[in-house]
Amino acid sequence: MSRLNFAIGLTGGIGSGKSTVADQFAALGASVVDTDQIAHSLTAPGGSAMPAIVAEFGAEFADAGGAMDRARMRQLVFSDAGAKARLEAILHPRIRDAALAAGEAANGSYVIFAVPLLVESGTWRQRVSRIVTVDCPEEVQLARVMARNNLTKEQVLAIMANQASRQQRLEAADDVIDNGGEVAALAPQIARLHELYLAISKRSATNAAQCL
Repeated sequence: MSRLNFAIGLTGGIGSGKSTVADQFAALGASVVDTDQIAHSLTAPGGSAMPAIVAEFGAEFADAGGAMDRARMRQLVFSDAGAKARLEAILHPRIRDAALAAGEAANGSYVIFAVPLLVESGTWRQRVSRIVTVDCPEEVQLARVMARNNLTKEQVLAIMANQASRQQRLEAADDVIDNGGEVAALAPQIARLHELYLAISKRSATNAAQCL
């Protein structure tokens, strides 16, 4: 029986607090598969996507250590939709395959795929049973990312402009976690959803077993 009969898609805009939320779900026993971490491993020195990236974009898009030059690539894809599509064609299939393999191998209570661009990808909706969106006001996103990443307001706004809008993420959500305030406010929201997901996961496993 596949571990992915019941899986959650976790998403949210940059600075929304997805990683904090994912960590709290993991602490409760869920298996979290972070597609951002997968993407970083693919584009790290020796990463399996690097030969294709260098072949497609040129050696100048690898840094001295052999990793993808993120600043250079970010500047390119934000200004060139064609380049963005070419990069996604390299990365997205590799990320998807690695994430699904990790999900099948997971041994937690249920699987959460943390996918920042879940709404934008268009394909993850069919791979997960429910979508939970981590939400906060856009001005909170902006302030958090500027402080965390040492980016200018214009740089952060450019990143946000290349993501789905807050409204689009909310419309796609089955469940919403409000992270516009203090971190302490997350725990009761996550605990409630964890109990819901445990119950649905058990029902899904029972139904799948009866179909065998």
